[in-house]
Amino acid sequence: MEQKQRYTLGKTERLKSRKLIEQLFKEGKSFSVQPIRVYWMLQPANNNAPSLQFGVAAGTKHFKHAVDRNRIKRLIREAYRLQKNDLQQQLAAADLHLNVFFIFTGKEVPDYNLVFEKTGIALQKLSEICVQSASA
Repeated sequence: MEQKQRYTLGKTERLKSRKLIEQLFKEGKSFSVQPIRVYWMLQPANNNAPSLQFGVAAGTKHFKHAVDRNRIKRLIREAYRLQKNDLQQQLAAADLHLNVFFIFTGKEVPDYNLVFEKTGIALQKLSEICVQSASA
């Protein structure tokens, strides 16, 4: 019987620790998939933490209203939630832990299709990075 995939983004999968976020920005690597900047840091797996932790932000420079920032973050979280399963399975198989932080750098509120597409591209890049580090 085939096991059904679960598309969730639970409390433990969110990157909330101030220490971890600061470490991610200081020591982590980054790349851009316009209009999203992705910061990531790969580590050996930790037994009590999930293999993939995720955070998201939208800056106040271009989005003065909290409504717009929250909308962008909601769109990115939803696109990530639906597309993260392949990456999560690769990390579990390679026994690695990945911290990821997405920052929206665009100047206007995007539509969902653009966010879904760009998030997918970013996750594909992260997946390739994980494959390279697992084989090295």
